[in-house]
Amino acid sequence: MTTYTPKNILITGAAGFIASHVANRLIRSYPDYKIVVLDKLDYCSSLKNLNPSRSSPNFKFVKGDIGSADLVNYLLITESIDTIMHFAAQTHVDNSFGNSFEFTKNNIYGTHVLLEACKVTGQIRRFIHVSTDEVYGETEEDAIVGNHEASQLLPTNPYSATKAGAEMLVMAYGRSYGLPVITTRGNNVYGPNQFPEKLIPKFILLAMRGKPLPIHGDGSNVRSYLYCEDVAEAFEVILHKGEVGHVYNIGTKRERRVIDVAKDMCKLFNMDPDSSIKFVENRPFNDQRYFLDDEKLKSLGWSERTIWEEGLKKTIEWYTSNPNWWGDVSGALLPHPRMLMMPGGVDRLVDGPENTEFDTPHEANNNSQIGISVSAPKTSSNSTKKPSLKFLIYGKTGWIGGLLGKICQKQGIQYEYGKGRLQDRSQLLADIQSVKPTHVFNAAGVTGRPNVDWCESHKTETISTNVSGTLNLADVCREHGLLMINFATGCIFEYDSAHPEGSGIGFKEEDKPNFIGSFYSKTKAMVEELLKEYDNVCTLRVRMPISSDLNNPRNFITKISRYNKVVNIPNSMTILDELLPISIEMAKRNLKGIWNFTNPGVISHNQILQMYQNYINPEFKWQNFTLQEQALVIVAPRSNNELDASKLKKEFPELMSIQESLIKYVFEPNKKH
Repeated sequence: MTTYTPKNILITGAAGFIASHVANRLIRSYPDYKIVVLDKLDYCSSLKNLNPSRSSPNFKFVKGDIGSADLVNYLLITESIDTIMHFAAQTHVDNSFGNSFEFTKNNIYGTHVLLEACKVTGQIRRFIHVSTDEVYGETEEDAIVGNHEASQLLPTNPYSATKAGAEMLVMAYGRSYGLPVITTRGNNVYGPNQFPEKLIPKFILLAMRGKPLPIHGDGSNVRSYLYCEDVAEAFEVILHKGEVGHVYNIGTKRERRVIDVAKDMCKLFNMDPDSSIKFVENRPFNDQRYFLDDEKLKSLGWSERTIWEEGLKKTIEWYTSNPNWWGDVSGALLPHPRMLMMPGGVDRLVDGPENTEFDTPHEANNNSQIGISVSAPKTSSNSTKKPSLKFLIYGKTGWIGGLLGKICQKQGIQYEYGKGRLQDRSQLLADIQSVKPTHVFNAAGVTGRPNVDWCESHKTETISTNVSGTLNLADVCREHGLLMINFATGCIFEYDSAHPEGSGIGFKEEDKPNFIGSFYSKTKAMVEELLKEYDNVCTLRVRMPISSDLNNPRNFITKISRYNKVVNIPNSMTILDELLPISIEMAKRNLKGIWNFTNPGVISHNQILQMYQNYINPEFKWQNFTLQEQALVIVAPRSNNELDASKLKKEFPELMSIQESLIKYVFEPNKKH
């Protein structure tokens, strides 16, 4: 028998019902496996389903859509994924009758994106595709033997048709490209956390509210039900023992008519079935019976553990203890929900904005995958002094992008975060047509996590965002007559004979970049040169950004205060608390061209850490090492330079020197003694 041990598993759709039980089980039982969850948090999923795993060190959540090829490729590469368990899908049959295109998009196209990413990266050792027993179609009422894994696929509704189509793609990629695929087809599953559009949780919530239980047709339809923990165990077995290229039914021979499920529910809730069961119009087509042969999976050592009565009682106990788990589910409790993928037919946030992410890929993907637009309070419509400002900001989940939004709120400036990917022109056009901004701010880009060394091994992603994406946005903005404020970097220079360290001679805006030590800097220098062709761009060269938030890991002070050793070289730096409001003023003034966006002067690592010791922690100590010693512990060399900020100082005479700004905006507000 084959045995397989994964290392890094990507589970799609694991904020949903079945996959959350699988993810929680694997995270709990296998601490050496890294589990990465990718879920777009649709109406039937919730991060609360993953509460048991949220504090586990081997768990990581990324909010995103499997239909985003860039995101999927990024995750496979950066997380070194060797195993995919693909659960993400639209699954409710009633919805598929009213919104079938959404099922095609999610279930077929999304699966195709995953398969193509597996082919391109060439690193996947197992691809477990989760399908359904409904692909077999209707089983004869008098059949004694259930559908086995080689039975013909005869789907009868749009949902099962899309699942069968996805299976064909999985099979084709297995045969054509040798992908190590395994497919599962399962019976109905029930248990805690299930969204109440499905029969059992719907019946439970309706019974809790004293309302009748709706049954499609005459209730004679036969279904098989497995408890969620038994199903999670089945996936555990298939993951470790399943044969590549094989299909496994996950089923039970214990069948129940829908009318009997309703009667069991009435019994447990002490309800009169005659008055509590309501027969309603049937579906356009409602398969009479699904019956599976589960012997193949049993041969791997799995068997159903939870009897119906026990599982049903556990499920009722959970829903009675968590009646508001899903919020307003009135739309789901209708006899025939047509929710267009949303309960009640209206948009809603899932668990509030604090659950937008646990962890995310680089910022360019973040703003495309996790963009909930937020507008500041609108100004009075009676004002006729000036046209009102409205900013479109890219880089919501990045440090600078997030701070820009807060400043706009404070100043009462309307703004929205862009939802489109910088590389996708059609998405950028949609953003501009939807938001109708007066200015565009680009704070999205790849800087690497935790530092620029990441870019050395991710050159495709780095150049795609930092060069192609930025140019794309600049071009779209020019097409619409919009000024783009572009946050760039000053890490494209290094001290040389014409600008020696300690001389006070800084690099000016017109100087040609001379630092090519890191791939990140190369891409930034390249795009800065190309942006000179665009007369609608204001390029701001940021260096070693610092803010008053000393807990932010991207804050230069936070970084060096946590290092064991630091170099001691004077550099130009950017105090964001002072300079980001200036960037907004620059937009108001419609300033263009290149600007050294730093405070005047330079300051060394030791000078900053001495201030840190004086203001924050008198017990703080640090050690220095040389550039040669530093080179032994980093991948790419770092830029050290002084930028001439006289152009910015002339436009904004109130701009403070680096030392003055540090004291006023950073150290005085954080002073501990």
